[in-house]
Amino acid sequence: MSIAAKYYPQEPKVPVVKTSSIPGPESVKELAQLGEVFDARPAYFVADYEKSLGNYIVDADGNTYLDVYAQIASIALGYNNPKLIEAAQSPEMIRALVDRPALGNFPSKDLNSILRKILKFAPKGQDKIWSGLSGADANELAFKAAFMYYRAKQRGVGAEFSAEENSTVMKNEEPGSPHLAVLSFKKAFHGRLFASGSVTCSKPIHKLDFPAFNWPHAEYPSYTFPLAENEAANRAEDDRCLKIVEDLITSWSIPVAALIIEPIQSEGGDNHGSKYFLQSLRDLTLKLGVVYIIDEVQTGVGATGKAWCHEWADIQPPVDLVTFSKKFQSAGYFFHDPLFVPNKPYRQFNTWCGEPARMIIAGAIAEEITENNLLDQCARVGDYLYAKLEKLQSQYPDKFQRLRGQNRGTFIAWDLSSSAERDALLKDLKLKGCNVGGCAELSVRLRPTLSFEEKHADILVEALSQAVADL
Repeated sequence: MSIAAKYYPQEPKVPVVKTSSIPGPESVKELAQLGEVFDARPAYFVADYEKSLGNYIVDADGNTYLDVYAQIASIALGYNNPKLIEAAQSPEMIRALVDRPALGNFPSKDLNSILRKILKFAPKGQDKIWSGLSGADANELAFKAAFMYYRAKQRGVGAEFSAEENSTVMKNEEPGSPHLAVLSFKKAFHGRLFASGSVTCSKPIHKLDFPAFNWPHAEYPSYTFPLAENEAANRAEDDRCLKIVEDLITSWSIPVAALIIEPIQSEGGDNHGSKYFLQSLRDLTLKLGVVYIIDEVQTGVGATGKAWCHEWADIQPPVDLVTFSKKFQSAGYFFHDPLFVPNKPYRQFNTWCGEPARMIIAGAIAEEITENNLLDQCARVGDYLYAKLEKLQSQYPDKFQRLRGQNRGTFIAWDLSSSAERDALLKDLKLKGCNVGGCAELSVRLRPTLSFEEKHADILVEALSQAVADL
């Protein structure tokens, strides 16, 4: 039995849109009221989560959409999943919510079992975890871990801090506050906080008006599709970008302590990194003594047909840190080298040290993915959907440019000719009952749940065929 049939027997058969515009009048009214106390300007519509079910999201006007955006890639199993509701009603969840423990100082006696459920789903080669509150927080925590690790290696494992380090750090001066950099990539998105903002390069609006570190941005490969027909050109593109990475690390004005990369740049336009590129970065970081961080915030937890997208590349030896959030509904980073545990307590620390309630949900999500073989399902449905999109591409080549995501589950995207055309397509898709998102200036991205099936793909493709014909 499929997970949709098993858990969502009452899931709608088809989308239903009752209003002539979106947001509809009830959403418009509620957004106006919300706007008096909260910035509601980015909202698409007001959702009714009580009525949303499985792969369908319902809005305040009663419109029922097939949701292929899933809270910006953050719903793993579908709305109102009964197993997650069961976890939410558990005694350990009540304790986590009512007596929220300060995990660093007063860890709960069930914390070990909660974390081990998550670690069963960890990327290959990773067996330790540090938890955070969001994707941006996970990346910032990873930077802290990388900087402490990098300096410990320079200082000598086990060496104490010098008197000079202890005094200068209180004045934000070297050597206590060293000048170190994290290398990222153009078009990357790693968050909207201060350090994460400095490695984000997707849109100006993400980082305008706040100070940034002077950190380098390399070029992410831009491939020619289809990949199978352009292997030589794409290998040359990989090599071009790898040279830029090495040149930046070896010539930057301050030492580059870490490198962070998305295996598929998501907000920046669904740009893919090849197995060769991701492995070559590992070779470079080992050669140059740089910490290698993979950001799996959007690509992780099954969306590409593997638990973690970078596992497609089988990077050896395993990367140093892997950050996560979104579909796990928790956040943090995985690691394996004990030296990433700081030499002193209270260095990687805050009041909460993560959110145990969210960790409980993450563990339940991991169990459901494993027990229901959802990675295999995502890969199967992704292949089915991609084949249908290829047929649409043959009919409308200018509306399906650079179709990408083959053999990457349902993590699929394509480009249109202009941002106006892309935005018009997304608007029309909503009116046809499909909630779909965009990224960068030209791209449409698909981010369904892991309970998305062939029947849902058929509905999406039918809506797409009508919407592109309307353009």
